Amino acid sequence: MDCIFCKIIKGEIPSAKVFENEKVFVFLDISPLTEGHCLIIPKQHFENIFDIDENILEEIAKTAKELAGRIKIKLGVTGVQLVNASGKDAEQSVMHFHLHLIPRYENDGLEMNKWWQSKASKPSIEDLQKLAEEIKQVK
Repeated sequence: MDCIFCKIIKGEIPSAKVFENEKVFVFLDISPLTEGHCLIIPKQHFENIFDIDENILEEIAKTAKELAGRIKIKLGVTGVQLVNASGKDAEQSVMHFHLHLIPRYENDGLEMNKWWQSKASKPSIEDLQKLAEEIKQVK
C-alpha cells in the first residue's frame, strides 16, 4: 500500500506525533491552518467515512474531544473546528480517513464559514422536509 498516512503510522515518514493509542494516531498537520492543527487518523486503513468501522470512528471522536481540551489549555484557543472530507468530490486529498482538528483563535483571519454564506439560492423548508423524509426511508 502506498498510503502516506499508513507510512506515517509505521514511522517510515517523520511526523510530529501528538498522541497515539492502539486505534488512533494523531500528528500536527505539516500545512496548518492555525497553530495546533492536528490530523486524527485510524491506525487501520479505512478510505473514508463510508467504510470506517464505527468503533474506530467513536475512538476518533473521543480523541478529538480530549485533544481539543488539551489544546484549549495549552494554546488558549477560543474554539475548534472538526473537518472531514470523504470522497474525491468532497476534495479528500489523502484516501485514508482523517479528521482535522483545527484550533480557532479570536481574529485568526480564517473564514471557514464563507461556504454557507455565499450560496446564491437556498431550498425552501418544504423541499428540505421532503428530502429529509426520503433520506429517512433508506435502510
